[in-house]
Amino acid sequence: MLNLDSQSSSSTSKNLESLKTGLTQFFGSKVGGFQFRSSFGDDSIEVAKEDVCNLLRYLKNQSQFDFLMDVCGADYPERKQRFEVVYHLFNSKNYQRVRVKTRLAEGETVETATTIWKGATFFEREAYDMFGMKFDGHKNMSRILTHHQFVGHPLRKDYDADHQQHCSNALPVHFAPDANWDPKGRNLVPLNIGPAHPATHGTLRVMAELDGETVARANVELGFLHRCFEKMAETHPYNQTWPTKPARRPFTTAPACAASWASISDANGSLTARRC
Repeated sequence: MLNLDSQSSSSTSKNLESLKTGLTQFFGSKVGGFQFRSSFGDDSIEVAKEDVCNLLRYLKNQSQFDFLMDVCGADYPERKQRFEVVYHLFNSKNYQRVRVKTRLAEGETVETATTIWKGATFFEREAYDMFGMKFDGHKNMSRILTHHQFVGHPLRKDYDADHQQHCSNALPVHFAPDANWDPKGRNLVPLNIGPAHPATHGTLRVMAELDGETVARANVELGFLHRCFEKMAETHPYNQTWPTKPARRPFTTAPACAASWASISDANGSLTARRC
């Protein structure tokens, strides 16, 4: 037996109603095209891709959603606009959260959020790497977790979960493009740290150029231990993923994973979903 929160996916919370009032004053009649939803305590606003950045700016500057927690994606191949780009926002003043969503068809793009939050840089690269979503105006729209020889985007539903691609050679020391970078007249020494260096524990590679004892610029490769666990979760039930494999995640998540699993397993062996 699976008991879920009785809150309807079409209902709206007090938080959303308050946001809707402010948005109506700011955006006028355009708010009529916004979709407000509250499902199981999670508030979301879905808008057209042309309105995403204006909405994000409003939520940051007028509604104090000052923390961009994540930018991720979802794939619904049966839809004409198969991709959802999802922005997770947090208000550090009153601890409210809201998601902003927009839909993209294959080949469509959405404006980058890096002009609003610099931290969106890596998030958007991950969405591109995993799903193929592109963000207009991003200064380095390149892969971040898969290697440079990888073909395709692994979190698309039509990517075979068993299809592995191995990297046969490493990239030399390299840096993100920067139109303002001028190395003339500088005696720069390249330095490679990791992934086998003890300081990086095999998880990342740091590449730097030194001007004497000063780091002139640096770059990082992140995906050395990335197993695309989300893809593995498509083919495994819950009890074969989160509670049993904490070693590949931060150590503090192990008890959290175990607690969440325990919270939905009662003495009779039935499942009751609830927050923990």
